Amino acid sequence: MKKHINWMLLAICILAGVLLTGCGSNNSDKQSSETAQNTETEQESSEKEKSDEAETTATEASEQDSTEETSKVLVVYYSATGNTKAVANYIADATGGDLFELEPVEPYTDEDLNYNDPDSRVSREHDDESLRDVELVSTTVDNFGEYDEILIGYPVWWQVSAWPVNQFIQNNDFTGKTVIPFCTSASSGLGDSGKLLEEMAGTGDWQEGKRFSSSASEEEVQDWVKSLNLN
Repeated sequence: MKKHINWMLLAICILAGVLLTGCGSNNSDKQSSETAQNTETEQESSEKEKSDEAETTATEASEQDSTEETSKVLVVYYSATGNTKAVANYIADATGGDLFELEPVEPYTDEDLNYNDPDSRVSREHDDESLRDVELVSTTVDNFGEYDEILIGYPVWWQVSAWPVNQFIQNNDFTGKTVIPFCTSASSGLGDSGKLLEEMAGTGDWQEGKRFSSSASEEEVQDWVKSLNLN
């Protein structure tokens, strides 16, 4: 009877040892699994943070490069018959610039533009300079201060710029801006029209201008724009 009890006790001890060993192993495996999962989570979090930082840096660099490489171009023009407007649009397309049309409050009609009629509007304005103060619908360009280069276009009237551009020149400050005149005409050249506008403005870095024929092609205008090396 005593031996039987001893064998039972021995069996119980062995079973208890097996159970304890199993529990210990399970706990160890569980801890190892949790440790591995935590490590993976930390690694993933670290990699995500690095990826986010790299993406942010790349975006900021791209925005900075865009700001440094791109300057704003404004194309201002007055067009009596549509020729100057066509050239202005070619320039805007080639530069990615913004357009601003100068519009007289009292538009010029075909009769007004009859240079051969001594009593036409332009003839009377030519003969009497006091009549050349042509009121415009607007001379104010939104965010004008943000533009670096300004191209100003007009038809040539009697060897000078068409006077509807005068009010715009007088009403704006071109300090710190590069200003480039361009004109259209059937036969007249640029003449002193650009220099006279520069004197009228009194500010700005005025460059040599360009005269285009009344039927200037887009390719001709684009070639000129390329020669300007605008930023």
